[in-house]
Amino acid sequence: MGIKAALPKYEIYFYNTMLCLAMFWASSWIFDLSSSNANRKTFKTSVTPGWYYFGRNMDTADCEWMMWFSTFREHILFALAGHVLFAKICSILRDTWSLVYMVYGLLAVWTSMGWTYVTLILSHCILLYSISLVKIRWLCFVSGLCTLATFKCEPFVSWQAGFVEGDFELRHVLFYGGCGFTIMRCMSFALENCERKDGNYNILELLKYNFYLPFFYFGPIMTFDKFYIQANKSDLTRKEWEMWNISLQGLSHLGVIIVVDVLFHFLYILTIPNDLKLLKHASDWALVGLAYFNLVYDWVKAAVMFGVINTVSRLDHLDPPKPPKCITMLYVFAETHFDRGINEWLCKYVYDHLGGKHENVVEELVATLCTFGVTVLWLGPCQAVLIWAFFNCFGLNFELWTAKFFSMEPFASFEMSMPEATSRRIRAIFNTLNFWSIVLYNILALNSLDFAKLVAKRLLLKGFPITTIIVMFVTYCLIQVIKERERRQALIDDPDPLPPAPPQNTPPSATPGLID
Repeated sequence: MGIKAALPKYEIYFYNTMLCLAMFWASSWIFDLSSSNANRKTFKTSVTPGWYYFGRNMDTADCEWMMWFSTFREHILFALAGHVLFAKICSILRDTWSLVYMVYGLLAVWTSMGWTYVTLILSHCILLYSISLVKIRWLCFVSGLCTLATFKCEPFVSWQAGFVEGDFELRHVLFYGGCGFTIMRCMSFALENCERKDGNYNILELLKYNFYLPFFYFGPIMTFDKFYIQANKSDLTRKEWEMWNISLQGLSHLGVIIVVDVLFHFLYILTIPNDLKLLKHASDWALVGLAYFNLVYDWVKAAVMFGVINTVSRLDHLDPPKPPKCITMLYVFAETHFDRGINEWLCKYVYDHLGGKHENVVEELVATLCTFGVTVLWLGPCQAVLIWAFFNCFGLNFELWTAKFFSMEPFASFEMSMPEATSRRIRAIFNTLNFWSIVLYNILALNSLDFAKLVAKRLLLKGFPITTIIVMFVTYCLIQVIKERERRQALIDDPDPLPPAPPQNTPPSATPGLID
């Protein structure tokens, strides 16, 4: 059935109302947990004094968020502001702007991490560039993965970490971020060089690509083919209202940062999941809300952090990867990701390359196994990551198996014979179960295995049947709201064609076959 299947308006209004009530109810339970347990030992370590205006403590459990927007925001702003100033200079030197950015990026990395770290990065670039000249795709891929593994396994990690000079708080983050993203970019360069039929790309192009400062430490990853085209285009004129849109994007990110910081004063959604003793006495709604809000927060964090960098790169006439799709809008495993840059990299070089059209069950299984194998290496092998990869890999394949099964007879004919609205409602029921599978599988990696097991037990076992039915019904309402949004967007992107006009010499009331 098509995505444009419509439901009655009153039904959509009912779903929206149920969602608002459920969100309010879950938030009130979490607020009560945050306010009534402020003196617990767990809270004292990760909840610190907040803004003076609120007179409340603030949840500071996420070190990455605090690093970006509190502890080291001056350093990050200084580096990005320097890059933007260089952009003004480069607007004069239109033919060499990417080269100037490379020089600035090299100097910034040198200043922050030392010349020995720059030497380490250059050695990896030269190694993978040399291998790319052979133009053997599998050799480039295996070499890149082996190089990436040296930053995940001892004693190679400790040996390479010794190349960083000094001892400062950001040392660990910058080291792994810069090295990891460098290897992924070098692999993209090598694989694109294998696809090039005439000659090879210059090593200078690789250095321009790798040392572009906004992307260097924290990503996102833009594949080399896209970066090469955009960095070497001669026409740098902007579209109408482009600067206005970039400014609006920057202000919107600032507004989201302020809103998140304010909410951290009232909802301790990051600290509470670390206190299992408290969670055992929490209500079912509080647990379900915590699981959902943790995923939403992680999406917001990724969208804002990458959004800040993307705003700077758009000033440089680049078109960076878009923010990840909101977890609230996800009900299929095929669209689940938190980093669109990594997702596009994996799809281009692994998943789509091995899976083809993703119709064959065996090819899909091989493609997903290899994709999540690379992902595990990228994230760093550990128990939580391995379990997360297994369940997400299973979910992705199970979707294909289910789609294949229900496309067979008599299911296909049965669905074609029913109204589109009924088909949409039935599909939404299955999507509801899928949604909570995605939530449970992903809080494994974001929180802990114990928290995921507690949520699953409370939702499916101890809370059955009342909590289970209510939560699934609210989720069903959410799925229908998402499908309604997708339906309206589909009508905008691909409007239904108008019916052909009747011939002018035919009377409007005439029926074909009765005209003499």
